[in-house]
Amino acid sequence: MNRRKVLVLGTGRSGIASAKQILAMGGEVIFFDANPKLDEKKILAQFKKKEEMKISKILKGKLFERDLLKIDAAVISPGIPLDEPYVLLLNAAKIPVIGEIELAYQSLKGKLCAVTGTNGKTTTVSLIGEILKSQYADTHVVGNIGNPFTAEALDTEEQSATVCEVSSFQLESIVDFRPHVSAITNITPDHLDRHKTMKNYIAIKESISINQTEEDSIVLNYMDPELRKFGKKRNLKPKVLWFSSEEEPKEGFFLRDDEFIYKSKDKEEKLFKTKDVQLLGKHNYENIMCSMAVALKMGVPMDKIIKVCKKFKPVEHRIEFVRERSGVRYYNDSKGTNVDAAIQALRAMPGPVLLIGGGYDKHVDFDAWVKEFKGRVKYLVLIGETRNQIAACAKKHGFHNLMFAEDMDEAVKDCAAYADPGDYVLLSPACASWGMFKDYEERGRVFKDCVKSL
Repeated sequence: MNRRKVLVLGTGRSGIASAKQILAMGGEVIFFDANPKLDEKKILAQFKKKEEMKISKILKGKLFERDLLKIDAAVISPGIPLDEPYVLLLNAAKIPVIGEIELAYQSLKGKLCAVTGTNGKTTTVSLIGEILKSQYADTHVVGNIGNPFTAEALDTEEQSATVCEVSSFQLESIVDFRPHVSAITNITPDHLDRHKTMKNYIAIKESISINQTEEDSIVLNYMDPELRKFGKKRNLKPKVLWFSSEEEPKEGFFLRDDEFIYKSKDKEEKLFKTKDVQLLGKHNYENIMCSMAVALKMGVPMDKIIKVCKKFKPVEHRIEFVRERSGVRYYNDSKGTNVDAAIQALRAMPGPVLLIGGGYDKHVDFDAWVKEFKGRVKYLVLIGETRNQIAACAKKHGFHNLMFAEDMDEAVKDCAAYADPGDYVLLSPACASWGMFKDYEERGRVFKDCVKSL
């Protein structure tokens, strides 16, 4: 990007971080944001004076052909679909469009591992990050986890280790991105409003390995039918290492009864028991095994991996214990933004549940989630855009103990009023937060505040 004029699409966290990397590399930045009411002063306030001087324009509202004169490349934020008219305009003008993680990758030094999948990414990446820190003095935890890759790529050295959480939105715009170790936690329906079909969504997730070679590794979930099929393809170049919560693969990490086991070509090693870890539920045992597999391929000794896994605590907003009140335990699973994640959270609750669900419509059906309610959910409290759709689905499956709430405070108070000692109140919406909240983090914080103020 040295001495190049780069159009940065989007002015959120990712766009700002991308612009800072471009400026640090000696490039010139032009911003574009589709929001016509964008506050330019707020954007510029995030840059130092020297950086600000190299931001030549901030375009907003609509992009025109005349705006593309002398533009050498464009960097797109992951929240922007590739079929937006202004992205198509760039394509027609033959201006290269890359994503934020691709830009970061061009400056990266040291070892890189990357994790994608529908669910479990954040917990897995957080745990991998902690394991890597036990081995590498300079460890970077970046990506969709909330810390843009571009914010740290220029700080990496040859001895660095980086773990990157990669969403399907980010994978759409990779070019040369090549992790030494990649991982796919699982694939279930999500983001079909953007990716249109499951076939397309699966292909995008699997593209994390597209630039990997025989020298690299990929970690896959043996119990996921799509990934098992993918892992056995002849044209898949990286070496496959499996993890499994039920069946035992010939090589990899798996559970036998309540014990984590690693089996290589020449030996079988018993590691530790499920009671030794602080994460709850089978899906979290899968996250642990995926993390161990990635860390092992990144060169971390097994004794260090085991030590960190035993100490690791749940990440914020993922089946996070909030408080106990009057014998009722409250859990925040705001990160449960799709049906499969919400199912796993529900299964992790050891007693009757009062469930808060609903939110932004991502065009998925809720049947599989609702089928889990029987014998588990006492009351369902619904919020957000999808509440009527979920209510209709619940009634179709014979579940009628449901209520509507106008906001999170009302939802929490309804649950508290109907809960008995020994019950669990769980926020696990099975939907994105947009419309009511800025993101799932804000939704989780609001839930916790409401619970704490009861």
